[in-house]
Amino acid sequence: MPRFAASVMFLFAEAPFEERFHLARRAGFRAVECQNPYAWAAEDIRGWLTDAGLDMALINAPAGDPDKGERGFAAVPGRENDFRESLERGLAYARMLSCSRLHVLAGNAPASAETERTYIANLRRAAARAEREGVRALIEPLNPIDMPGYFLSGMGQARAIHDAVAHTNLWLQYDVYHAAMSGAALAETFRAHRSRIAHIQIAGVPGRHEPIPSEIPYPELFALFDDSGYDGWIGCEYRPRAKTADGLSWAARYGLRPLGDLNDAG
Repeated sequence: MPRFAASVMFLFAEAPFEERFHLARRAGFRAVECQNPYAWAAEDIRGWLTDAGLDMALINAPAGDPDKGERGFAAVPGRENDFRESLERGLAYARMLSCSRLHVLAGNAPASAETERTYIANLRRAAARAEREGVRALIEPLNPIDMPGYFLSGMGQARAIHDAVAHTNLWLQYDVYHAAMSGAALAETFRAHRSRIAHIQIAGVPGRHEPIPSEIPYPELFALFDDSGYDGWIGCEYRPRAKTADGLSWAARYGLRPLGDLNDAG
């Protein structure tokens, strides 16, 4: 049975951030993920997790200022100091939140030998440093339609970088939405990289909305994940078409439960 984690940056956005944890728990989630927790104190987030009885499945390392076109630093030559600061802050939050997976973002950078050398060197540092904290360092390719200019843009490229880094604590994050938007064969891509995949994320195509219904055959993919022995979290990183509660019916067969009005007690 798939184990779903709610992205509190995407789901339950109708409610204040601190209330989303209890809403996720009421909907049947046992874990959440948070792409950018750094606007809130780690101690506060830990309290919200504890109060709701949730685990933190994944966080991203700080990725810089998106208004300046920043999406991480790991592959950006000349930003090594920013990368190290981002890594240390991400690991400090992971430690406080008992989170075992940290996504280290590549950033926007042109393809070049220098960019690749920078990326590989920084990822070696990240993998080794995270290992000392008991945290898995992850990389995730993003699709070039939504994220033009992002250095890492496909699972094949991600696996080649992974192999060049050659560290056992570097893992792949398989975002099915980004793979689909990149034109990948979804089941075959998962099978090819299964041994190094440590986290999965989902959303529907088109629109990055609820995974079911969509053009992606998620019931078949969920069965494939189960059959492969994958027992990690599957992050629900999608934008609800309306209120989050209205779109949760897709998950009832997997043990989640649609909510009524988010303002209802319960």
